[in-house]
Amino acid sequence: MALYVHKYGGTSVGTVDRIRHVANKILQAKQRGDDLVVVVSAMSGETDRLLNLAKQIQDRPNPRELDVLLATGEQVTIALLCMALETLGCPASSYTGAQARILTDAAHTKARILDIDTSRIRKDLAQGKVVVVAGFQGVSEEGDITTLGRGGSDTTAVALAAALKADECLIYTDVDGVYTTDPRVEPKARRLDRITFEEMLEMASLGSKVLQIRSVEFAGKYNVPLRVLSTFVDGPGTLITYEDETMEKALISGIAFNRDEAKLTVEGVPDRPGIAAAILGPIADANIEVDMIVQNVAENDTTDFTFTVHRNDYPKALEILDKIKRDLGARRITGDDQIVKVSLVGVGMRSHAGIASKMFRALAQEGINIRMISTSEIKISVVLDEKYLELAVRTLHDAFELDKVST
Repeated sequence: MALYVHKYGGTSVGTVDRIRHVANKILQAKQRGDDLVVVVSAMSGETDRLLNLAKQIQDRPNPRELDVLLATGEQVTIALLCMALETLGCPASSYTGAQARILTDAAHTKARILDIDTSRIRKDLAQGKVVVVAGFQGVSEEGDITTLGRGGSDTTAVALAAALKADECLIYTDVDGVYTTDPRVEPKARRLDRITFEEMLEMASLGSKVLQIRSVEFAGKYNVPLRVLSTFVDGPGTLITYEDETMEKALISGIAFNRDEAKLTVEGVPDRPGIAAAILGPIADANIEVDMIVQNVAENDTTDFTFTVHRNDYPKALEILDKIKRDLGARRITGDDQIVKVSLVGVGMRSHAGIASKMFRALAQEGINIRMISTSEIKISVVLDEKYLELAVRTLHDAFELDKVST
């Protein structure tokens, strides 16, 4: 008998009718003889509603109390789904994160899972029940309710699948799989049958919103096969797994993009040891994450130092650089918050030369200027003016023939 972990996101359980629809899907799987653990999110919009309530009381809500509040969203869903299953004659038990014994650290609103005691869940499975677990939450060693951060239900599902040694973790969402790029930008985008953990991790970190990054990391670490499917449309979805001999040998698996980019340049600073630390130290101290970095050396022993940050952090980063400009000996500080990052991702890059030159040539032919470049073993990222985003994605999708299945 196979054991599967299902995860249903907020859109999938957004109304009572949709909860009934999910209950029917679970019943069908149960009738095939599968053991099932089901992880659910709060109903769509509920977490935002609760957060808004908290902010009406406190501008900066107490993190411990905020976790207590936000965890109630999933608690509503697990109870309603179990009721829906019972009306179909399917025995089910609901579990909060604490009842499921999902032990986390004490970092409220962004806790990490430390351990899961699966004994209660296994006991219910042995009795033929469907176990329905609240995603996104756990309990600290002190007994406090904790939450895992946005998208944490994916992580809950993968962690349970790893702890239970499930055959597969099925992530049900409002899309029917992982695509070569966002179909809203490129209508010819193709659903992938398979993708590696490594590629999916890059896609998620570069802007693809299909899965939460931490859940992909967790799945890769514990070798939990992940499958992304639609709650509303039947189909095989996309399997995320380790690279193997039978996998499609695609040069490029997909194109990810991120609109939330901004870049800053410190011009004319002395080219001396420690200058990068002097620039980025205060940025890091302000808890601002830096993404891409480029440093150029001029003939007069000065350098221009450029880096990118999340667009929301742009004003704060600009203010910090203006304050330390004199100490750095910089000529001036410039910035641009109208840029985007577009990335090619594919394990095939490891064994093929010329990917970068083909990418740059395709963009040049469309008159698209590249402002920054970053590469790794399986990705190439470029920073472009925001106005070129959709043209760049469609151009690269055509250039690498991503609408066609590799043979």
